[in-house]
Amino acid sequence: MSLTSRLAACRRVERVLAVGTLLVLLAACAPFQRGVPGDGSSGAPGSGPAASADPGAAVLRIAESQIGAPYRYGGAGPDAFDCSGLVSYSFRQLGVAVPRTAAQQFAAATPVDRRDLQPGDLVFFRLAGREVSHVGIYAGSARFVHAPQRGGHVRMASLDDDVFRRGWAGAGRFDARN
Repeated sequence: MSLTSRLAACRRVERVLAVGTLLVLLAACAPFQRGVPGDGSSGAPGSGPAASADPGAAVLRIAESQIGAPYRYGGAGPDAFDCSGLVSYSFRQLGVAVPRTAAQQFAAATPVDRRDLQPGDLVFFRLAGREVSHVGIYAGSARFVHAPQRGGHVRMASLDDDVFRRGWAGAGRFDARN
């Protein structure tokens, strides 16, 4: 093989490597989007089987898909959340607008007795003073999804934990069928 043909072969290899590297870098730039596990939807608000079957369960699945996302005060997704931001984000994915703060959500939700909680209902707490200051999305079996605090991540918690048992303010429901 002549020197000229070796140089041409090396240039082809360099081009293939450069294009491959470029493709890898471009793929890395695509934003990560959490999906709603098992809903099969197109990602459009209010679309797919999750939106039509059981709205409460759909809201819960959306919130659960955010487990691990970081807490950020004022965060309303999709990359970081505070407690009420997680709630508003989860409902917004189904095309349902809810108020932004935990206190506003508590005031606007249809009250639900604790004995009648269903997945997707909201659970409210007074953790700092007399005002409702925290909200989560009920998952069943006394568990709920919430964005807990600065430095934390979206996660599951139990209504039986001391802080939540003592701070219980009530529960409510938004009709996600609208």
